Amino acid sequence: MNLGISDRVAVVTGASSGIGYAIAEEFLANGAKVVLVARRKDRLQTAENTFHKNFKSGIISIAVDVTEPDSVQRILDKTLDTFGPPEILVNNAGRAQAGGLLSSTEEDWEQMTAVKLTSMRRMCKATIPYMQEKGWGRIVNMSSIGGTYPNPKLFISHVLSAAINNLSKALALEVAADNILVNTIGVGAVKTENWKNNMIPFIRKTTPEFAGISDEELLARVSAKCTPVKHPGAPEDIASLTAYLCSARNNFVTGDTINASGGADRFM
Repeated sequence: MNLGISDRVAVVTGASSGIGYAIAEEFLANGAKVVLVARRKDRLQTAENTFHKNFKSGIISIAVDVTEPDSVQRILDKTLDTFGPPEILVNNAGRAQAGGLLSSTEEDWEQMTAVKLTSMRRMCKATIPYMQEKGWGRIVNMSSIGGTYPNPKLFISHVLSAAINNLSKALALEVAADNILVNTIGVGAVKTENWKNNMIPFIRKTTPEFAGISDEELLARVSAKCTPVKHPGAPEDIASLTAYLCSARNNFVTGDTINASGGADRFM
């Protein structure tokens, strides 16, 4: 399928690994010019070097923490100087945090809100005027199935996921007449480092029966129990959906939250 995004300028946050990396790779394979954004300079440089070897499309990276107030302007300045105005935005930066309300701290709420919601709002607000000038734009915001089916074991993450879903819906209605389409993907159990670093330790702590088994086996058992398709997703599964939503082939889907979860309404 020709996605019609050759030479389109795409900004992808959280792009040094996992879902963000897979999305950037999918865009590059379809001829887009991609701006990789992530915090860790070493991993970001490795990703950029790999992509330069495999693709002819333009690619640059910028190491910033999207929670910092000046990060958006730094991203835009480099994008404009190198490729021109952004036409595609994927807000993928963020992480899940296990735990309920009573175990959460004020710092947890502040940090999670900054990375998942505030940075997303800022990026959308800053890039949309350029899309309006172009008369074309596509935005995908990453959320969780918990935005639709909240799980108290992931209290902060799922409260913020619901906010992301509503932000995207309201924004889609605001800019639809400008040929800017805005959608959300509610991600389920996808095999990424976030799972390894945040979800698996919590599951081990709260589910004694999983003690002594490998991470791979643990994820396989949890997926078999909670996910109708009986296996976790891969970053590429989310990337292909994102690519379609951000493509010229999509002219009608906007304001929607599309859950990519193997049919699950929970993943732990």
